[in-house]
Amino acid sequence: MRVVVVDDHAMVRAGLVSLLEAAGDITVVAQAADGEDAITVATEARPDVVLMDLSMPVMDGVAATSALLDVMPDLRVVVLTSFSDRGRVTAALEAGAVGYQLKDGEPASLLAAVRAAAAGQAPLDPRVAQVLLPTRGQRAGDGLSSREEQVLRLVADGLANKQIARALGITERTVKAHLGKVFRELGVADRTSAALWARDHLG
Repeated sequence: MRVVVVDDHAMVRAGLVSLLEAAGDITVVAQAADGEDAITVATEARPDVVLMDLSMPVMDGVAATSALLDVMPDLRVVVLTSFSDRGRVTAALEAGAVGYQLKDGEPASLLAAVRAAAAGQAPLDPRVAQVLLPTRGQRAGDGLSSREEQVLRLVADGLANKQIARALGITERTVKAHLGKVFRELGVADRTSAALWARDHLG
């Protein structure tokens, strides 16, 4: 498993590289100190996973994640940061990050998150997942935009992402971003559950 580590603190990078390399099944193929540098090294190294800090000079982690996924849509980005506020979490996930881990977490949890991301899963720190849950009094689905509702209806009709993109005149990557938000808003993990929710609630 090939990983790129992005963090503006050299000491943090060194610690992460040591942790990842010691795992045995992970190879750190490059490092970067800011978002712009991350785009350069990742496009050259072609990793499976990028471990991305959020707060960095030159270009932050959210902008770097979005830019990277424009050129490498299959790349798996896991955010590793000290920030767990809803705004930053949502911005990172909407930019295309598949995972969000906190720097004060356990080393074993981070290794598990990297492996999970490489395997196609979406590893969220439980504290981050809690931040994304609907607030009291808010029902699942209340926060969906009209575009997200359109995407959800087409999922319920059985359309694939490519067909949805064509129907709405948007990119497939934008469809994926909308779906990620829909899944989080509804508290579901897959298309089938989202489609069932849509049939019950959207009419």
